[in-house]
Amino acid sequence: MSGGLDFACVGVRAEPYAAGPTLVFRVRITAGGEDRRVHAIALRCQLRVEPAQRRYSDAEAEGLGDLFGERERWGRSLNPMQFAQVSVVVPGFDGSTEVDLPVPCSYDTDIAATRYCEALADGEVPLLLLFSGTAFRGRGGFQVEPVPWNKEAVCRMPVAVWREMIDQHFPGCGWLRLPRDVLDALRAYRSRHALPSWEATVEQLLDRADEGAPADARVPTAEGSPR
Repeated sequence: MSGGLDFACVGVRAEPYAAGPTLVFRVRITAGGEDRRVHAIALRCQLRVEPAQRRYSDAEAEGLGDLFGERERWGRSLNPMQFAQVSVVVPGFDGSTEVDLPVPCSYDTDIAATRYCEALADGEVPLLLLFSGTAFRGRGGFQVEPVPWNKEAVCRMPVAVWREMIDQHFPGCGWLRLPRDVLDALRAYRSRHALPSWEATVEQLLDRADEGAPADARVPTAEGSPR
């Protein structure tokens, strides 16, 4: 009878050569029992943010208001949120091994986990890695056993690692998703005014809004009516 598998997160880094923002979690896997030979593991991992597991400055609390509300509500609103879900095939090992778990990330600020990380000034992002899958074990033949859902590992990811990952792909920039009709209207406005960049387009719109520009100077919709 084989023993169980135990998991621990021993590090996390930003992957500099990925096509998009990617974190790489280093996971140690240990096989228990007398027979510690593992042929392979088809491993799944759900990563979850555990916001109740850290403290927040006043500035961070203000930035998190749209996610959790006022501090008075945090006793009820600091609920875990989905960060990512990934799969990896772990090669065979005897006793223990360490594997990299690449996790593609988004800079879409409509995603709750992204907004959460962006609101943190420093410290750590409290993450919980929950494992499942199938392990193939045994020296005299394959013994198939599930990885129980209660297998998990804590990761305290430095906020600096998140910022390093984002800055590798969007240095000094932010990201904003817009409906297609609004984007078409902005594109038409930029073309009509011969503006050299999206930055110049948005800056001119903000300047005109601050100056109380007339309605006909506002950005039109794709159909041509003022917005």
